[in-house]
Formats: sequence, structure tokens, C-alpha cells
Amino acid sequence: MGLQTNDLQDLVYDIFEIDSFKSKMGEDKNIVVVSFATKTKESANDLMNFVEKGYPFVLDADVTSGEQADGSYKVYVEMERAKEIPEQIHEIIDGVGKLSNLPDMKFRYYKSFTSQDVTPDNIRETVPLDTEAYEIKVNENNMENYKNFFNKSYLDSIEMLQDHITFKKIYADPLKLEVKDFGKTDEINESITDAYDINSWPETIYLTKYLGDYDIEKYGDNILITNEGYTVVTKRN
Repeated sequence: MGLQTNDLQDLVYDIFEIDSFKSKMGEDKNIVVVSFATKTKESANDLMNFVEKGYPFVLDADVTSGEQADGSYKVYVEMERAKEIPEQIHEIIDGVGKLSNLPDMKFRYYKSFTSQDVTPDNIRETVPLDTEAYEIKVNENNMENYKNFFNKSYLDSIEMLQDHITFKKIYADPLKLEVKDFGKTDEINESITDAYDINSWPETIYLTKYLGDYDIEKYGDNILITNEGYTVVTKRN
């Protein structure tokens, strides 16, 4: 018997990624890779089979061989990069959302800090639909890509799951921050309403030593990390 509505409830994370991982079917400029995160190996296999068998435009679907560093299991779905991609992704998400009881799934494009609602228009405006557009997109020095933003860091790994980013450094405990906002520094500064924490110096010194040479300030519970005119607003867990 095939999967039914809600069979994967509480097993699939509600934020998926587009173009964050390399294609195994061909060159990335020609293939769109959609990746989902699940909580168990079994649910990952179920989701892979559902997508691969249910959508004829899917070229391939696969599952990671083991648990990832963030504790999740990844499902990779590959499709030809073409103008039909927005509608195709939206169709897949409609099915995955029903299986998982996730009516409001969101997507993150290519290691962005922030996620977006899944609509054909949002996908069309964000995801390159042809080779030329893809090459322009990935060659931009886009600070919204968290790997680019933390380019001054000497870390073993930087991973993002849902709205949490985890930093790992040799001989140190992992550092996990919740991402609350991201944007140009001037705009972020205008949006902050909490008072500056005058007692935060020890914490900001620790974060600077861990993360690298960034401008780090704390307002209330908000930790602002600034690099090259952009700021990410985070919170300690």
C-alpha cells in the first residue's frame, strides 16, 4: 500500500532547500536539486520512493547513506533546470505537505539565511531556470549565503537546519544560534527595538574568538553579527 495523507506527520522538516547540494545526474547548471530533511532513515526512504514514483518529471531521487551531522537524513530530488521548475516544485510540495501534515512549507535557496513561502512566483524569482541565469546567480558574491557571510571564520563546519545554524570547531563544543533576521546593516539597525546590553562584553568576546573577526553586538536577547555591510540577527539557544 502506498503512503497516505499524514503518514509522515512529525517526520519531515518544514523547510526544504533548493540548489544547496551538487547533482549526481549532471552539471549543476543543468539540474535543480531539491533537498528535504527527515528525522528518521525510514521516513527518508518513504519520502524518496513517494517522490520518485509519483512525479514523472523527477530524474532521480536518493537518500543519504547515514545520519547527517545535524541529526537529520537528507532526501535529494533532481529535475531538469527549465522554465517548468516553479510549477513542478510546487506540485511536489503539495504532495509532500499532505503526507507530512505541513500545509505551510518553506524553501531556502542555496544556503540562504532566510526561507520563503512556497509559491510559483517566489520560486520563479529566486531559482535560476536556465544555464545562463544559474551561472550568474552562483557567481554573485551574495552575503545572504551563510557560507559566504562567515568567510572570516576558521571552523570545521557550518550547517543550517530549519532556522538554526550550527558551528563546529576542533577542540570546542558546537555553537548553535537561531537565525531571526538578515539584511543590510542599516535596515537591521532600524528594526532593533531592544536596548544595547552593556553587560554582554564577555559573551561577545567569546563569540568573536569562536567565529572570527566580525562586529558582534547584543541588544536584549538579539546577537547581531555584521560583515561587509550585512547583518544577521541571531539568538543563543
